[in-house]
Amino acid sequence: MGAAYFYHLTRRPLEATLPLLLDKARAAGWRIAVRGSDPGRLAWLDEKLWLLGDESFLPHGLAGGPHDADQPILLTTAPTAANDPACLMAVDGAEVTAQEVRALERVCILFDGQDGAALSRARSQWKALTDAGCSAQYWSEDSGRWEKKAEK
Repeated sequence: MGAAYFYHLTRRPLEATLPLLLDKARAAGWRIAVRGSDPGRLAWLDEKLWLLGDESFLPHGLAGGPHDADQPILLTTAPTAANDPACLMAVDGAEVTAQEVRALERVCILFDGQDGAALSRARSQWKALTDAGCSAQYWSEDSGRWEKKAEK
């Protein structure tokens, strides 16, 4: 059974934090789905990931291409990713189910700590997932480095 890790972004934006988490997930040997709620925002993230440079290369694709199933990292709005991921990273309030948390190695939920609606959505997700019996951890970067602040 996997776990849901909640990442409260307070110091660095999504486009700076996501590559770090993707790199760690790739180092674990996992295929990853990055699920968003807005295709335009995912296209923007796709561009940001390509601009990281050779030293930070993250092989990925935007869903809808002919090679979606082959992508190590697939950016998608779909509830089911074509690349058979072991890890799901949900951004911008994308839906995550308890069944996914149980089935995957890891689910990461990244949310903007400066956005009240995102904070409220993350709290609702935490409650729904933990009430369903899922293991969850809450991580914050308030001190300047990532620290686990809660676990259930």
